[in-house]
Amino acid sequence: MTKREEQSLEIVETKYFNLGALKLESGAAVNDVVIAYETYGKLNADASNAVYIAHAFSGDAHAAGYRKGDSKPGWWDDMIGPGKAFDTNKYFIICSNVLGGCAGSTGPASINPKTQKPYALDFPVITIGDMVNAQKKLVEFLGIKKLLSAAGGSMGGMQVLQWASAYPDDICSAIPISTAMKHSPQQIAFDEVARQAIMADPKWNNGNYYETGDAPDDGLSIARMIGHITYMSDKSMEEKFSRNRRLTQEGKSYFDVESYLHYKGGSFTKRFDANSYLYITRAMDYFDVSDIKFVKAAKKIDVKFLVISFASDWLYPSYQSEATVKLLKLKGYDTTYIEIKSTYGHDAFLLEFDDETKLIKHFLAKVYDDRKNAPAK
Repeated sequence: MTKREEQSLEIVETKYFNLGALKLESGAAVNDVVIAYETYGKLNADASNAVYIAHAFSGDAHAAGYRKGDSKPGWWDDMIGPGKAFDTNKYFIICSNVLGGCAGSTGPASINPKTQKPYALDFPVITIGDMVNAQKKLVEFLGIKKLLSAAGGSMGGMQVLQWASAYPDDICSAIPISTAMKHSPQQIAFDEVARQAIMADPKWNNGNYYETGDAPDDGLSIARMIGHITYMSDKSMEEKFSRNRRLTQEGKSYFDVESYLHYKGGSFTKRFDANSYLYITRAMDYFDVSDIKFVKAAKKIDVKFLVISFASDWLYPSYQSEATVKLLKLKGYDTTYIEIKSTYGHDAFLLEFDDETKLIKHFLAKVYDDRKNAPAK
C-alpha cells in the first residue's frame, strides 16, 4: 500500500442540512431545502481553519475519503486528507452537493411539498448565486463566520468567484481553478447541444419521467459523451487511445475512443439526473461576474487569490483565467496566477495533484499564518 493510499482511509459520512426556505435570485423560493454535505478534519476552537471545496458540474459532496462500502474514494481524494494540499491535520474541509443537484441536495428530482410529486420542470430556475447562498447558510450552520478559503475547479471555480463577489468579507482567500468569470459562446454552445440531446430523447417526456421510472438515458449518455470530449486534449486522447481498435465478441470493430465514450456515457446515467443536467448547465451559462461589480467593495481589500489554469485546457482556456487575474489586480486584490503545463486538458485539475499541491499548500499556509498573526479587532 502506498503512502497516498494510507492517507485515504478515513471513513466519512454524508450529512444533510435542512435550511428551510431559500429565496432565489429570480424572486422565486424553494421550501424545505436540503443540502447534502461532508466534512473532513476538525474545526478549531475559533473556527478559523475552515475551507470550502466547491465541486465541478458532475461532482457531489463526497470529495474525499471512503464511505462505508465504497471501493473508490471521493472525487478529489488526491487533494484532501492528511498531509495533502488541503491538509485535514490542519484544516476543516467542507464540501456540499449544489442546489439543483441529484446527490442528496434539493433539485428537480426532489419531492415538491406542494404536490408530493417530483418537481421535474416545476423546479425554479437556479443560478450559481443561489448555490452559493445555500452554501453560505450551511457554513453559518456549522458555526463558521469567515472561511479561510474557498476552492474549486471548473463549475467549482465559478462558485469560488461567486463567494468572492457576494461575500468578500466572509472569506480570507479564494482558489478558482480552470474556470471563467462567464461562459463564452462556444462554452454555451456545447452545453446547448448536450441539453438538446437530452430533450430529444422521447423518454424525457418534457421532464416527467420520474414516476414511470423510464429515464432518458440515451439522451443523457450522449450529453455526457459530448462533455468528455471537451474535458480531454487532442494530445491526451492521442496518448490514451490513438487509433487503436478492438473486436467485440460479435465480431464488430470499435475504436478505443468510441468504447471509452460509450462506457462513460452509460455509467453516468446510473448516478446523474437528466433534469439536473439541464438546470445546472443553464446556471453555468447564466453565470457572469465579469463586470465592474465583480468582488463588491469589501470593508478591507484583504481577500487573497490564487488563480490556476492549465496550458492544454481548451474548454476553459488560460485566457479566461488571465482575464480574471487582470480584473482582480485592477481592483487592488493580492492575486497570484499560475498556468501549469499539462497535456490532460480540462481534466488536469483532477489529475495534476502534485503541482497543485505545491501551490495550494504554500498559499494556504501563508493565508492561515496571516490570519493567526493579524491584530485582534
